[in-house]
Amino acid sequence: MARYLGPACRICRRQGMKLFLKGTKCMTEKCPFNKRGFPPGDHGQNRVKLSDYGLQLREKQKAKRMYGLLERQFRKTFEIASRSRGVTGEKLLELLERRLDNVIFRLGFATSRSQARQIVRHGHVRIADRRVNIPSFSVRPGQSIRLVGSEKFMQSVRQARELTKERPLPGWLDRHPEECLGTVVGIPKRDDVQFPIQEQLIVELYSK
Repeated sequence: MARYLGPACRICRRQGMKLFLKGTKCMTEKCPFNKRGFPPGDHGQNRVKLSDYGLQLREKQKAKRMYGLLERQFRKTFEIASRSRGVTGEKLLELLERRLDNVIFRLGFATSRSQARQIVRHGHVRIADRRVNIPSFSVRPGQSIRLVGSEKFMQSVRQARELTKERPLPGWLDRHPEECLGTVVGIPKRDDVQFPIQEQLIVELYSK
């Protein structure tokens, strides 16, 4: 599957905010955003006024890169949200939050969504005693998510849990860190989204 392989910190600088794409590095002084918080490029420090389209595009790029999706995947998710009952923008964020790789990240078993995606792809996730290796798998209330693997792998998960123990747990998830077990207890709400996203701008962009 195609993935963005360029420098992750460049994305944060372009968006003008930390997206925590590098996990714990983003919380240290080594984070490039702390040293150069302006957009990359020769004219990065120049003030540029974005048009309405530019603001909409920037918001879509922020959400897409935050959750680690490519354009085709993101558009498909939006189309599903637009056909669902409810507010399209909030439904889009709900579908993104319910992705399995995002759930592993939000449970604190990985320091970044890219690491969580790797855990899923390598077959370390069990849902109802069934192996699931699809990062885009959409979890449902009542499902239990357990991580399994070698002792070396489980040790790395515990280390990640220790590094992310200060990360707040959303109300629609429950976890048992000693057992590397998480439970989906509800549906994510708009207030559960970790970063500020103006989803209405994304809806306006795709509605053109």
